Amino acid sequence: MDAARPDDSRGPQENLTGAKGLPERPALDREALSDANFLAATGIAQLTVVETTGSTNADLLRAVTVDPRAWPDLAVLTAEHQTAARGRLDRAWEAPARSSVLVSLVLRPVNADGRPLPTQTYSWLSLLAAVALRDALNETAGIPADLKWPNDVLVRGGKIAGILAQLGPLGDGSVPPVILGTGLNVTLTEDELPVPTATSVQLQGAGTVDRTALLKSYLSRFCTLYRSFCNADGDATAGLAGGPSLHKRVETAMVTLGQQVRAQLPGDHEIIGHASRLDDSGSLLVVDASAHEHVVTAGDVVHLRPWSPERSAKHGADKHGADKDSADGRTSTHGSDKQGSGESGYA
Repeated sequence: MDAARPDDSRGPQENLTGAKGLPERPALDREALSDANFLAATGIAQLTVVETTGSTNADLLRAVTVDPRAWPDLAVLTAEHQTAARGRLDRAWEAPARSSVLVSLVLRPVNADGRPLPTQTYSWLSLLAAVALRDALNETAGIPADLKWPNDVLVRGGKIAGILAQLGPLGDGSVPPVILGTGLNVTLTEDELPVPTATSVQLQGAGTVDRTALLKSYLSRFCTLYRSFCNADGDATAGLAGGPSLHKRVETAMVTLGQQVRAQLPGDHEIIGHASRLDDSGSLLVVDASAHEHVVTAGDVVHLRPWSPERSAKHGADKHGADKDSADGRTSTHGSDKQGSGESGYA
């Protein structure tokens, strides 16, 4: 594979015609995605569709390293099929071809005057994407969605999408890039789900499973919110796109807040307490039994699960036992980690 370009080979694909009771899985409408009016309205600099690749995030991380000028702010790469997608904690997941929306964006956040956003504001970008996807699912597919901190989108308790933001290379004097990847399960059947507590747009009885429509809806909403966020200098408490602030939108949609949770951190350390709120950087604040408030960041947490004494007793003989993820991140036997999605592997 070219170091700066994904593989656009047209190799054999699976389950594209609805054979053997599987849903039909048409290709993305490349003409609609490349429509000049759509690109102009969203501010998307370029949109590339490939048939198959290892990982759209990995491709863009390589691309912005090899030739950063070729991949400006809001350059988009989407794939019909990924074979080596990775997510948080290096988790892996591969969905059937053309069953998901798999898309990554290059972000180089600057305000209206061209001034770069402080890099500490970058932690909000995956949450901003989650809000945009939630709105797209509600308004385009007619299904309700919630957010689970730090990077999951849920529908009726099942994970339907995952989001992963990765910082690109620094040091060339340009705005530090962020690669933002989103994986949305669209036509996965129950038998194709990676775990029983995942779900898909089709399984939720959505008004549409048109991946092109869903992708355009998500990108349109993301670009609007992103530009407003940048023009507010990354202030998550400022009004966003003529409505509530990003901070308010996230807290309103986040089911994690108000729950008792167990946050497992590196080094065999864990925090059990009440998930009370998000701080100004989007970190989760957890209040333990002694009323001490802990700041939990997405980069530090290994697992975040709902917690209760009964649950702890049921699984607590060995807190690592079956509860521990293997190298591919998919051996958990209970809890909200049993959720997966496309390059959502983003878990």
